[in-house]
Amino acid sequence: MGIKIQPMGDYQTNCYIVDVDGKEFIIDPGVGATSWVKNNVKNPVAILNTHGHFDHVWSNKEVSNLFNIKIYTPRDDNFMLEKDPYNLGMPPSSADYLVKPDEELDFDGIKVKFHFFPGHTPGCSAIEIDDNLFSGDFIFNNSIGRTDFPFSNPNDMKKSIDKILSWDKNIRIYPGHGSSTTLNQERSSLVNWKKYL
Repeated sequence: MGIKIQPMGDYQTNCYIVDVDGKEFIIDPGVGATSWVKNNVKNPVAILNTHGHFDHVWSNKEVSNLFNIKIYTPRDDNFMLEKDPYNLGMPPSSADYLVKPDEELDFDGIKVKFHFFPGHTPGCSAIEIDDNLFSGDFIFNNSIGRTDFPFSNPNDMKKSIDKILSWDKNIRIYPGHGSSTTLNQERSSLVNWKKYL
């Protein structure tokens, strides 16, 4: 498996291109992502959104139209793609497929699991592909996503932290901002953040 990463826009939101057996998944195409994606893919098959915040989905429609590929978004966050709730002039998009909580998708034998971790947003999810977790704004290196935004929920975030801390495996984490980490490296930080909430 190959992973390409490029921070996009003012918030340096990580856009990922994940290559599995020659099939490429574009995760969170944010502000200005289209040209980088175009120059770095050969066989894109889907756009995967971890959640609906503008800096993660800004280029959804442009990339989807360019490659004629579908957008997969957590069901409870699709309204953010369509409505531009922060009034920032984001080009609207809409999911072709609304992903249900903890749903696993099969792309010609490639398993893609959307782990449901609400709190930062109602549909916030971390996408597992081949034992790698693309965590969006749920977990960062030594931090977690903010819960003071509109549509955020600190109590949901606490439950989500408990949920991932119950995992008995280690996994590499590629967050929506900043550098990669692992679940084992983040366990103590997650416990502390839960107390803070």
